Amino acid sequence: MEGHRIGWMAALAAVGIAAGMMLGGTAAQAADVRVPQSQSEVRLSFAPVVKMAAPAVVNIYTSRVVQARRRMSPLFNDPFFRRFFDVPNLPQVEEQVQNALGSGVIVQANGIIVTNNHVIEGADEIRVVLHDRREYAADVLGVDERTDLAVLRLRDAPEDLPVLAFGRADELEVGDLVLAIGNPFGVGQTVTSGIVSALARNTMGVADFRSFIQTDAAVNPGNSGGALVTMDGAVVGINTAIYSRDGANVGIGFAIPAELVQAVVAGLVDGGKVVRSWLGANGQAVGPDIAASLGMDRPGGVLVNHITAGAPAERAGLKVGDVVVAVEGRDVVDLQGLRYRVATLPVGTTATMTVVRNGVVKDLEVALEPPPELPPRKETELSGRHPLAGTRIANLNPALAEERGTVYLPDSVIVTAVAREGYAARIGVQPGDIIRAVNGTEVSSVADVPPLLTGQRPGWLIAVQRGDKVLNFRIGA
Repeated sequence: MEGHRIGWMAALAAVGIAAGMMLGGTAAQAADVRVPQSQSEVRLSFAPVVKMAAPAVVNIYTSRVVQARRRMSPLFNDPFFRRFFDVPNLPQVEEQVQNALGSGVIVQANGIIVTNNHVIEGADEIRVVLHDRREYAADVLGVDERTDLAVLRLRDAPEDLPVLAFGRADELEVGDLVLAIGNPFGVGQTVTSGIVSALARNTMGVADFRSFIQTDAAVNPGNSGGALVTMDGAVVGINTAIYSRDGANVGIGFAIPAELVQAVVAGLVDGGKVVRSWLGANGQAVGPDIAASLGMDRPGGVLVNHITAGAPAERAGLKVGDVVVAVEGRDVVDLQGLRYRVATLPVGTTATMTVVRNGVVKDLEVALEPPPELPPRKETELSGRHPLAGTRIANLNPALAEERGTVYLPDSVIVTAVAREGYAARIGVQPGDIIRAVNGTEVSSVADVPPLLTGQRPGWLIAVQRGDKVLNFRIGA
């Protein structure tokens, strides 16, 4: 990739003559810059890259039937008015078809496509239009809501479709040239160019694993699911979000890195489920104050404050108080970065984790394993006459914690669903809450809960943990 970068920058040197002189370049630097020497240099173009990549980028059209309130004049609801007009008794709700659009990338020649989950979410029908205008229906192979990715399979598609190979997002540098290919506003396939303007952005709340590539290539509604392509024709990201006040491009777009996309595609295609590596440790980002207290020369890394007994992190020798600064040689600046690095590494391998312990840098070898299903979930729907009726609960285990993107807490009961019309929803209980106690009695497993909810009581006190806070819901006397 470095060779391509140098080649393109040399080819674009003529464009930088004026800029170099304005920035005060030296005489020696100016002497290295020259005007185009041939017709081919004058006609520099991204066209070869586009010809290579564009055929593997598709347009995706979805539709779904929704229930919408019928638009009628309020006068038709007045019985007096209805006496003078022949107004039929139309239902207040009618079915309407909602259409949406997006983009996708063919990653296997037999019709396997990756796109964003939000492009196809809730769709009753999915149509995919290829670069050469061929059109196919598509089925959803699987989705991964935590990364906002989905994998589709074309129906009755040939086995020799054009594909885009994945590149290495880890090798990107700020300033690298990239192309964004997609279907903005439904106008048809469009190519825009720009540079990588930042890496490892984690402020966008569109996915749990936040380590986005930021680009100034124009990305607009409809580009979601399309390809972010390097100058060697490899896809290094899937465009997923924009920063905008009005929904239009303002020069900041975000893409999911290729390493994470590959891991999700492999899981959904091979087994229909994404299984990520589990570390079994938690912590907090090292800011300036913590860095100073630990004697570190700069902020960065994750200060470990919890390790699950028997987890890969404990077996590797990680200790509370260690600062994780890198995984496989890649810097870790915060907890989101650590989760991203671990999530992109394949299960069944090992990884080198670099930590700082008492001022000394150490490398630990960590076995990458799937999170265990222990204790068994025993998901249960609560019934009866009590405030939690209609709520589903389960024993929190590492696998369930990973699926929900929450911290694993041993001996905990988590709320997995809350009936929309139930009393628990009205008092504020939410999915993801941890039930800590019922009427003062602590809860550590699903089996503890039903006996505490039986019988008539003058009042209830239910304590739940939400994040770092414990909330008490008092009902009745």
